[in-house]
Amino acid sequence: MISLRDVDLNLLVVFHAVLTHRSISQAARELGLSQPAVSNGLARLRQTFEDELFTRTGTGMQPTPFAEALAEPVSAALSGISRAINHREAFDPTRSQREFTLAMTDVGEVYFMPALVDLCTRLAPGVRISTVRTTLPDLKEAMAAGRIDLAVGAFDDLTGPFFQRRLFSQQYVSMFRIGHALDTPGAGLAEFQAARHLFVATGDNPYARVNQLLSQAGFGADANFWVPHFIAVPYVVSANDLVVTVPQKFAERAAAPFGLRFVKPPLRLPALQTNVFWHRRYHQDAGNQWLRQLISEHFVE
Repeated sequence: MISLRDVDLNLLVVFHAVLTHRSISQAARELGLSQPAVSNGLARLRQTFEDELFTRTGTGMQPTPFAEALAEPVSAALSGISRAINHREAFDPTRSQREFTLAMTDVGEVYFMPALVDLCTRLAPGVRISTVRTTLPDLKEAMAAGRIDLAVGAFDDLTGPFFQRRLFSQQYVSMFRIGHALDTPGAGLAEFQAARHLFVATGDNPYARVNQLLSQAGFGADANFWVPHFIAVPYVVSANDLVVTVPQKFAERAAAPFGLRFVKPPLRLPALQTNVFWHRRYHQDAGNQWLRQLISEHFVE
């Protein structure tokens, strides 16, 4: 059994930097050390743990299974130590120059970003907000490493070392141009099945499940038109007789500017649950707390 007195705890900082960047040179730049110093630190850790820890590949320094097992507890421990020695550090949004990175979909950007731009302009003029797209495995790793501060959306599988808060639930609606054949009170299932449909070919849950249900119900069984992102949808359906099924809040943003109308489809579809997620490593971080509180105050329903 390895005792803590046998481990130079400063080397765990080196370990975490290499794990985060998967690069000796980038870890050295972050730590303000030379590359040989980082390499020597890794060599000492390898001797202590009797494990290779990282292997050099064409895509960078890849962790061994033992290093992957160390990743979460080491990250949490370093974060706890950092909070302890900086416990008096407050976050002042009026003076902060901090940059926050949020993971969300294009639908999320359409709904959240206009309000967040306005709120930050008024309340935190120096704060910067950027958004990113990411797949679930990469999202978990990026949030644990601190590269993504919050995830906002329907990330159903974001479990484990994550906290979440419910923002709202919304329904799916069918959207089409004003004057469409479906733009009448009597349109029912048969009319929707006969209409031409546009589909958003995203593999993300729960959208993929909704597409499956639409197809099973005969909506666009022979659909010829697909787009990979929701952001293109209003441009497409405003220029023809296609019908598209989208989250209601997206439809509310797009309808008026593009001359569109939306209705509840004659088909039972699951509601879309939207939450804000954060990693437990940043649960007590003052800036992270401020941003998720800001989002909760203005978007919780």
